[in-house]
Order: sequence, then C-alpha cells, then structure tokens
Amino acid sequence: MFAFKNYKLRHFNFKMVLYILILSVIGILVIASATMNDGPSTYYRQIMGVSVGFICMLIISMIDYHWVLRWYILIYLAMAGMLIAVLLFGTSTDTGVTRWLVLPVIGQIQPSEFAKIAVIAFFARFFEKYEDRINSPAVVFGSVALLGIPAVLILEQPNLSTAIVFFIIFLVMIYTAKISYKWVFGTVAVALPCLGIFLFLLSNGYNLFLRSYQANRILGFFGLAANTEDIQLQQINSRMAIGSGQLYGKGLFNTTLESVKNGNFLMEEDTDFIFAVVGEEMGFIGSCVVIGLFVLIILECIWLAARAKDMSGRLICIGMASLLAFQAFINIGVASYLLPNTGLPLPFISAGLSSLISIFMGMGLVLNVGMQRKTELL
Repeated sequence: MFAFKNYKLRHFNFKMVLYILILSVIGILVIASATMNDGPSTYYRQIMGVSVGFICMLIISMIDYHWVLRWYILIYLAMAGMLIAVLLFGTSTDTGVTRWLVLPVIGQIQPSEFAKIAVIAFFARFFEKYEDRINSPAVVFGSVALLGIPAVLILEQPNLSTAIVFFIIFLVMIYTAKISYKWVFGTVAVALPCLGIFLFLLSNGYNLFLRSYQANRILGFFGLAANTEDIQLQQINSRMAIGSGQLYGKGLFNTTLESVKNGNFLMEEDTDFIFAVVGEEMGFIGSCVVIGLFVLIILECIWLAARAKDMSGRLICIGMASLLAFQAFINIGVASYLLPNTGLPLPFISAGLSSLISIFMGMGLVLNVGMQRKTELL
C-alpha cells in the first residue's frame, strides 16, 4: 500500500509547526550574529539546513508512520551499518574524534544524529510488537542488547553525550510502553549505588571506562581536576555572557567591546554554547522565549502522544519529546554552568546540518501521528 493517505487538514498541528519555525528563525539570527566575524558560510548553511529540514518534515508528515515502522528492522540495520562505516571510513579530527562520514553528492554527515531518530522509530515498533510481553526478561534484556549495539559504536567515536541521549530516550520509551514498576525500582536500586561508586572511584583517580578528557570534564566541574581552572573557563565565560545580557540583552549583531562574544571569550559559540549568545544578545526575556518555545513543542508532543491511536504512535511522540527535552536541558545547563561540559547541540538553534535535518525528520513523524490521532481522549 502506498504510504500517502488522504488526511484531514484540520488535524495538522499548525501550532507545532509555528513554534518550530520561530525557533529555527531565532537560530538563524543568533548563528548569523555569533559568526558575523567569520563570514556568512555558517549562516548560509543554517538557512539551507532549515529549508531542507522543513521540506523533509512536511513530506514525512504526509507519510503513514505505520508504513515507515514496517521497515523497522531495515532502519536498525541501516543505522548500525552507518555507525560501523563511521569507524571504518569516517573523517577524524586532530584530537582523534571520528564522527563524520563523507557521502557522494550529499557530502559530510554525522550519522549519530540520524541514529537518534532511527532508535525512536525502531523501538516504537519493537515495544508495540512485544507490548503483551514487555515485562518478560527476554524482551527487556533483548531490547537493552539492541540498544547497546549502536550505543557502543557511538562510544567508540568517541561520543559519550550522544550515547547517554540514546539511553534516556530508551528509558522514557520503555516506561511509556508500561513496563512493570518492579523493573523500574530494581533498575534504580542498582543504578544509584553504581553511580555513587563510579563517582567515588573517579574522584580518587580510578577511571574505569571514560576517556581522559571526559573524566577531566566531570572532575573539573566539581573542582577536582589538576587543571580545573582551564576546564571551567569556558563555562565561566558562558555564564558571564548570559548574565551580562540582563533583561533585554545587548542586541543581535552588536559590536560593543563589552560583549563577551565579541571579545572572543567564547568557543563553539555557534554550536555547544549557542545559548550563551542567546542570553547575552537577547537577554533574560529572549532566553525565556527560547525556553518557552521548547516547552510548548514538548507539551504538544505529549498532547499528541495522549491522543495517538496506538502504542507505536504514542512512543514516537514521547521519544521525540524526551529527545528535545533532554538535549535542550543539557545544552542550556552546560551553558549556564549547571552541568559538566558536554557536546550536545541545542535543537533547531545550534549550527549543524545533520542535527538540524534529523530533528526536523523526527518532528515529521510526530506530525503524522497527529494527523491520525483519536478525535477524543478516552
């Protein structure tokens, strides 16, 4: 059966699309301001990414998500294949990080970003298929193993933050699939002591599995690393930039010498620390607008999840809500110096075509779930 259906236009979630467009426009403006001294290339790429992503979102929103999920095994295999290809043929940075793959015609992509959407699609179908046996050890441990394969491949890049995103999405989705509280409480009872032991060992110089720079970031956040000042400097400058914006901000494209951004005190100001530019140039009000838009989009995802006509649709919406919520929380928390430094982009705002287009694609699936929702909440 062909994937397109005859949908009713009144079921299309125009509010969500409006929120996404506003966030994307804000992202374009902030990136243009953040890179105003580096030429227009990043700014133009962001416009292209928003345009391509928006078109992909509209097309996917018209494709029956049940048809997409029919190919969940192929989606999983393609995801794993791309991640393996990154390790075998990917381009590396001077620091030994290998996260990008160069494809003919398309160019350079970051498969781990698209893998986030693939994980949501795969487990939406997987948990629906085994809904009646969700509490059986075979399904629970089998799903953990299936998650572990792409997670390990991403850890090998290395990319700890994205691997953590995978686990957060998985935990939220399996909880939504109505796993028993026995599993939930059992996992918490094991995880919390293990986390405490890990932090204790790390603080005493025993690094079990992290790369040295990853361990230093955690230790530096708590002031326990040998080079704590160097590790904290970027986040201190970021927090200073946010605070200096005060209520109304210094204005986009400002050239004042008092600007933290213009003084080159920020690194990765168009990606990991984009929220520092938002805070400095748009102020407290602008920051609240950005955070408020994320909240509205996440609430719309949850609203659609409650009205989805089946488990797979519900899991798609919840999966995307958890992805947006966690990445936004971590990115803003890092920029505000509330969390240890990591490399997660701010959805719809940070520069990066792979992250931008993949998020748009995921939102296209959410919109399609909304097109087929129940008209009344039972």
